[in-house]
This record gives sequence, C-alpha cells and structure tokens, in this order.
Amino acid sequence: MRVNLTVNGRPQTADDVWEGESLLYVLRERLGLPGSKNACEQGECGSCTVRLDGVPVCACLVAAGQAEGREVVTVEGLADFARRRAEGGCAGGSRDPGDCSGAAADAACASETPSGAASGGATAAGVGLDQARAWRPKPADPAELAPIQKAFIDAGAVQCGFCTPGLLVAADELLERNAEPSDADIREALSGNLCRCTGYEKILDAVRLAAARAERAV
Repeated sequence: MRVNLTVNGRPQTADDVWEGESLLYVLRERLGLPGSKNACEQGECGSCTVRLDGVPVCACLVAAGQAEGREVVTVEGLADFARRRAEGGCAGGSRDPGDCSGAAADAACASETPSGAASGGATAAGVGLDQARAWRPKPADPAELAPIQKAFIDAGAVQCGFCTPGLLVAADELLERNAEPSDADIREALSGNLCRCTGYEKILDAVRLAAARAERAV
C-alpha cells in the first residue's frame, strides 16, 4: 500500500508498505531518518519516540498505515519545529487545531515548506523515495539546535546517545505544554523513556535548564 504523510514539514510518500510495517521502519529504512532508534520494538524503552500530530508516540507501535495523512516530527526535525513554534508560525503536529487553520495559516505553512522539498521537486503527491533517501540534515550547528537539544549538551545529558532522541522529543513536548514543569512533571513525562547508561539526574537537569532559559527569554 501507499502511505502519504508529512515528516518534519516535508510531504513524503512510501510505496509498497507492508500492512504490518511500523512507522519506525518507514522512517528509518524507507525515508532515511535513523534518529528514532530501534531498540526494544515493544514500546517499552521510548528510544523511537516521535510526535504524531503533536502527540509523543512510540513509532515501533504505530502501524505505518495509521500515519496516513498525518504529521510526524522526528528528532531530525526538532530544531526546525522549535524554531517555527518560537516564531509563532505553523510548526505542524500541533495538538491545537487553532494553531494552524484557515487560509492565512495554510499560506504560512506553505511558505514554511523547507527549501529542500521545494527545490527537490516535491509535489502534492509527496517526495519520491529516492529524494527522501538522499535527504540529509544540515551539518550540526549549535546555533540551529532546538533549545532542549542545547540544554542536553550543556547539562551533559547526552550520554551514549541511544536514548537521547526519544528523550529530546518527549522533553520538548513537555515544555511545549508546561513551561514550568515540576520534577514530578518531568519524571512523569519521561517515564516512558529508558536510559541504559546511568542515572537520570543530568537528563532532569537538562529539562530544568531548558525551562529556565525559556522563562528568562520571555
């Protein structure tokens, strides 16, 4: 079957998708986005956490067909997602339909289509698989990281890095809906993300740091 979805603001199309194929497989193996890690494949570790229409989900538990017509944000698109959210534009995947509705918002969304998609010949039918596989994120530039990514680096919360993508996506969603989370809020929000390296203190520090920086920026 064919699956059409929007991933990190880019329309994508995957053909010949098996009925039992997971969204995680489509992201990693078909669309060339390995940021969401394939670990337990049982929804236990949270390493594959992405946002599906704004809601954090374990991509390994979502059938690819369930993503038809929906918006997905992975760790690769987190910085752009955060930037558009900060600018008050249509970040996509919002839980609040009011954040992106109406002709004006549609126009804003269209104007925010990544240049790579536009220049790569993307059409309403989506981006071809060859184009999708050829896509690479921009070289790492600290200035282009999302605030939560910067906080993880500054707090030393990036340990082996395997669980980090899922933690980043979950933490970013937490701070989007709760700008001043308590420690209990943070622990609850990240309870589905397991770290196999060591403790969680630096991870908690990173979320607190990101929240504090956002508060100072207001």
